Amino acid sequence: MNLSLDAFLISTGIVALAEIGDKTQLLAFMLAARFRRATPIIAGIFIATVANHAFAGAVGTWLTTVLGPDLLRWVLGASFLAMAVWTLIPDKLDEGEVAAPRLGVLGTTVVAFFLAEMGDKTQVATVALAAQYDAFVAVVMGTTLGMMIANVPAVLAGDRIAHRMPVRLVHGIAAALFAALGIAALAGFGMD
Repeated sequence: MNLSLDAFLISTGIVALAEIGDKTQLLAFMLAARFRRATPIIAGIFIATVANHAFAGAVGTWLTTVLGPDLLRWVLGASFLAMAVWTLIPDKLDEGEVAAPRLGVLGTTVVAFFLAEMGDKTQVATVALAAQYDAFVAVVMGTTLGMMIANVPAVLAGDRIAHRMPVRLVHGIAAALFAALGIAALAGFGMD
């Protein structure tokens, strides 16, 4: 399989799983309950995610130019293993993370999502995946699709699905995938 396709598929799957129960998914539920206007909320999530993950992907790509292959392998391996642990820690959303409504539904969603995603596990994962695969476009497209897979149903179905989701199981699967990526990076698999 093509390395870019691998990067796209792995990025999509791991972010979609890691996003379940994440604070940005909780934010999607909150925005949907507050504004009850799915289209601008979904558009705002998309815009914020593309901007945030493009920045994260650029940082990951840049890291490949400043770190030697051996150091990069160890940094990525440790990062993915740390992400495995972090994925198992439940997120909470602070009420203050929703921007002022004077920005409108779209603007509020863009600002709130962009800020909530800063330093979040899916942003950190995007940095690591972009560095691991050295496939900026494929990773950003994949992580953005993963965010949309997790968050669009949250906006559309809201509380009807929130309590039915096996969050611990999904987080366990995501953690196992991050751990596998960490072990693969430490072993030098996928590092050209």
